[in-house]
Amino acid sequence: MEAVRKPFQGVVNIVRFNWQFFLFALLLSLLLVCLAYSLGQPYRLLSVIALCLVIVNTAVPLAVSYYVYDLSGLYKLSWLDDMNVQQKTVVLNINAGFDETSALLSLRYPEALLKVYDFYDPLKHTEVSIKRARKRYPPFQGTVAINTLSLPSADMEADYILISFAAHEIRDEGERDAFFRELKRVLKPSGEIIVMEHLRDGPNLLAYNIGFLHFLSHSTWYRTFEKAGLQVISEHKVTPFISKFVLSKYGNAS
Repeated sequence: MEAVRKPFQGVVNIVRFNWQFFLFALLLSLLLVCLAYSLGQPYRLLSVIALCLVIVNTAVPLAVSYYVYDLSGLYKLSWLDDMNVQQKTVVLNINAGFDETSALLSLRYPEALLKVYDFYDPLKHTEVSIKRARKRYPPFQGTVAINTLSLPSADMEADYILISFAAHEIRDEGERDAFFRELKRVLKPSGEIIVMEHLRDGPNLLAYNIGFLHFLSHSTWYRTFEKAGLQVISEHKVTPFISKFVLSKYGNAS
């Protein structure tokens, strides 16, 4: 599996897909350097302070992203070690336009029946970073484009449903609730849904500053799960910045 991911792939992708922000930070830094050299006090000091803030607010998110996506072992998929995958175990892997796990899953679980769904809708998901990611990384072979409100799976079909860094892209609460009700419909009584997400919490605020507002809060996720008729049977931090929720239908907690 290591051959699928390249060194620095995670942080390089972040820069590649969001280059406009880093270009702006670079140009602003150069401007502040010029001001610091050309202005007298107290403006020189203010320019230096502003320059330090720009550097910190650019470097810290990159450093955290490098740790999370390149150093932490996230893509070795050790967070799936509890999955009991046997011959013809049905695994649904759902993404929102950028899929970094299906190729890894196909190598790790060759005996599984892996089905890949993509709910990316360019009319709803207008982030330019996703569009750039889709151009750089074509969908996994056999990926099926889906609607969040109607999954192309039979009732109680899936043993496992995996959603990594995708569900928060469903910004409308009603749509998100309906999506998780659909997941419950296609989940076997003994099945599990595994959700991986950044949270709108303290560590992600420190890591991504205002960018943490793109994530959803812990209470919002629990409200979504509850309204869909799902229960959290386990929760833990894969890293200080990423939470893993394991869900089941009510009455199936171990």
